[in-house]
Amino acid sequence: MGAKNWDALSRQIPTVTEGRVIADNGTIIDRARRMAALDPHRCAIRADGGVQISYAELLADAERLAASLWALGLRPGDVVSFQLPNWQEAAVINLATCLGGWICNPIVPIYRDAELAMMLADCRSQIWFVTGEWRRYDYAAMAERVAANLPDLRAIVRVRDPRPGGLSYESLLEQGAGLTPPAPSLDPDAVKLIMYTSGTTGRAKGVLHSHRSLPAAILRAAEQWGLQQGDRVLMPSPVTHVTGYCCGLEMPFDLGTQTVLTERWDAAEAVAMTLELGVNATVGATPFLQELLAQAEIARSDLPSLRVFACGGAAVPPELVRRANATLAGRVFRVYGMTEAPLITYGISADDDTELAAVTDGRLNGYSVRIEDPQSGEEVPRGAEGEIVVRGDGLFLGYADPAQTAEAVTADDYFRTGDLGVLGDSDAVTITGRKKDLIIRGGENISAKEIEDVLHQHPSIREAAVVSMPHERLGETVCAYLIAREDVRPTLSDICATVLGAGLAKQKCPERLEWVDDFPRTPSGKVRKDILRRMITEAPPGDN
Repeated sequence: MGAKNWDALSRQIPTVTEGRVIADNGTIIDRARRMAALDPHRCAIRADGGVQISYAELLADAERLAASLWALGLRPGDVVSFQLPNWQEAAVINLATCLGGWICNPIVPIYRDAELAMMLADCRSQIWFVTGEWRRYDYAAMAERVAANLPDLRAIVRVRDPRPGGLSYESLLEQGAGLTPPAPSLDPDAVKLIMYTSGTTGRAKGVLHSHRSLPAAILRAAEQWGLQQGDRVLMPSPVTHVTGYCCGLEMPFDLGTQTVLTERWDAAEAVAMTLELGVNATVGATPFLQELLAQAEIARSDLPSLRVFACGGAAVPPELVRRANATLAGRVFRVYGMTEAPLITYGISADDDTELAAVTDGRLNGYSVRIEDPQSGEEVPRGAEGEIVVRGDGLFLGYADPAQTAEAVTADDYFRTGDLGVLGDSDAVTITGRKKDLIIRGGENISAKEIEDVLHQHPSIREAAVVSMPHERLGETVCAYLIAREDVRPTLSDICATVLGAGLAKQKCPERLEWVDDFPRTPSGKVRKDILRRMITEAPPGDN
């Protein structure tokens, strides 16, 4: 089938500059070479409990890997996928894809057969990096199953898998040692990244970014946070998620920071690392802040080196932010963004009252934001609730499916976020609700329709409606309202087995079932999910 026409897809949404552009016109490889030349032995990534990898080492490994992939036949425009934990190899693969002019496709490790088959086929991936067994799951075996139906896939490359046979990351580095790395001409506005995010239709959307769009958002926020070259950034978020990718894999080259990667989140270890290494900043979802704060209180430390904690990706209780700012030495604030538009807000500045951090999702980060009436599309007065639509140089290029782009983008190139909110007089955004039918569980988007489609295949279920349910740690999780065909009602474990049997991630399993005779509906018969969400919020704790 060959590669997609990425050149055409890169021109779906014209680049619109709304704020000061900090990033230069080059690529991450240009910046990596600059850093390696200026200070080759400086640590860029600290991983695996303390292993330090310098700028020069990362660049050298990337050049060897890129040379081997080029020898395998990859050419500019081909897609390189990786589904790995927060390991240093992810940073090397990210650099290598840029070296070869390939499209980088990070995939979150929670995904399983069904999700991966769709994503890899959609982007026509050529190379897929996976580990062997991690967290008691065999990724290499899954890759072999999925690859049988991927005609474009040239090779599966195993990372840190000691089992013999097949192609390994380590062997590619060895083979590339004597080869000349590729050096194609790169357009900074061309597609550099495709990252999949759940859509309201149940089909994941391939979000496209250029070499220039991501640094535009990252560097503006970093400037507001006061980050400087040499600062250490703790990264608990997956590097295959937009937060971890931007602030973990890209920021060391964009700004000269050092990323401290954590393969597995442990709040006590995070506090210990922060104190030992002098960590200066971190970006993560609500559970990370809750647990880090609890451990800091146990340790009776205000974590004096930690100047910034940017919290987003899931609902952040105001009281949690207030408590964190009263306990920790640095600034803690909410931020707002998504894969399509990273860091729409940067939080608060050093001069702001911390109450602004607790009650809003932060000040605008160079984007132009408009609040529209969800029905008419007309702009509403400042302070009124409506759908948040955004435009700016950090905005994505469009989706891999142009029809999805046309649906999501206005005639004047604003992106419809699907989130409801208010823009206040202080240019701070406050999220008030959601127009799109998504569940945000611990910072990960989950499509309600994708789960409903699976549940509708169960012989005992006549109709299913999946909604978000409040969760103290994760912000939201999955609740399924069900109408039975007969008197037989499957148990929660039966329903979870159905979801897992369809090849979906275990995070998509409902955590609560509510059996009803009918759903609240509009006059036209559409399910009123806003009412279902309110019902489950007000319901007493259940036992499924």
